[in-house]
Parts: sequence; structure tokens; C-alpha cells
Amino acid sequence: MDRDIRNIVILTGAGISAESGLATFRGPDGLWEGHRVEDVCTPVALARNPALVHRFYDERRAKLGGVKPNPAHEALAALDAAWPGELLLVTQNVDDLHERAGAKRLIHMHGELRSALCAACGKAVSWTASLPPETACTGCGKSRLRPDIVFFGEMPYEMDAIDDAIRRADLFVSIGTSGAVYPAAGFVQTARHVGARTLELNLDPSAGSFYFDESRMGPASVLVPQLVRELLA
Repeated sequence: MDRDIRNIVILTGAGISAESGLATFRGPDGLWEGHRVEDVCTPVALARNPALVHRFYDERRAKLGGVKPNPAHEALAALDAAWPGELLLVTQNVDDLHERAGAKRLIHMHGELRSALCAACGKAVSWTASLPPETACTGCGKSRLRPDIVFFGEMPYEMDAIDDAIRRADLFVSIGTSGAVYPAAGFVQTARHVGARTLELNLDPSAGSFYFDESRMGPASVLVPQLVRELLA
């Protein structure tokens, strides 16, 4: 690995958590664990059938108790702890496996299952139990708590901070992503534009694989620890 690399941005997607036993939300049939995206992951769906949307994310949240971080999560946490330059781990995942592995320099751009967001005042609070519709916000008291998930049509979190980090990066790595969901799918193009080295780790080439300087195919639990060893050598 290039010795001139100092600033790193790493994007992770569903593929890194699949080896921990968490199903990727969107399957080959286009459904999100048996549901149409339009029914469980849009503001319209939440307004039309809040009970279904809340139950869907309650079930996803409950599954987190039965899984644990895998070697890919652990390797990235080790890199986070040891890397002397700038490092930002950006995940599209809404699970908490990066945190449980020990990662600190982390942004959940699509929200978190173990968080609830008040649609009235915007306050986010840690949440591990079920979240029935019309649950009262502990901040403003209004019954507007919803899953803290970025629905389709909503702006992902901390986009300015992510863009700034990519523009300073010497290395951009994408792990376990489809390369089909924007704006994350466009991160590699920004990285190339500023001259960063770009690397993809995936089971299969992503939709944007041709943008990367290098692609390594295989399980994240094997490829990510190998990469971290190279970076820390």
C-alpha cells in the first residue's frame, strides 16, 4: 500500500454485516425483507400505515441482539484506533456492529435502528425497545417519535462532513456496497476527482466498479483484515 496515504475514507454497506447474519435489506427480488420499499421506507408509507412501518423496524431492531461484529468490523475498529492520520468510516448500514466492534470515527449516513427521532422537534434519542406509533418524545412531549432511519426521498445525515472528508482523502475504500444507491454511489467519483486512490472490496463487482483503481473480490471478513494489515504494516 502507498506509503503516502494519510487520510482515509471508508464506506461500508450491507455486505459487511451479512456475514454477521443480518440479511441485506434489499434482496434480488427488490423487496426489503419481504416488503416493498414503498411500504416501509418512505415518508408516505409512514403517514399511510405507521403501524406497519414501526413494526418493520421493531423487528429489525430486535434482530440486533442475536448478532455480533465479525472480523471485518473488528479490523476496521482496529484501524480506527491505530491510524495516525484522518480516518472517517461512513456506513450505509443502520445496525450498530461498527460501534460494538469499537469504531469511533463513524457516521451513520442512513440513520440507526437503535435510535428514535422526533418528527416534531428533531431530537434523536437512543432506543433499544419497540417503538409504537405515537410514542411521546422525551424532549418536546409530542407523540411524534419515529424510527431514526433516512427514508427514500430524505437527505442522508452529515453529507457536508462526508464530502469534506472525501475531498481530503488520499484513499477511498468501498466495502460491501451495491454501488447503486445515491448519493453514496457517487462518493468514488468525488474521490477520483480529487486524486485519491480508490479501492473496492466486494463479493461481486458493484454497479460502479469501473470507477475504482482496484477491485478485490471475496468475503469482507477475509479482505478487510488483509487490507488493514497492509495499511498498518
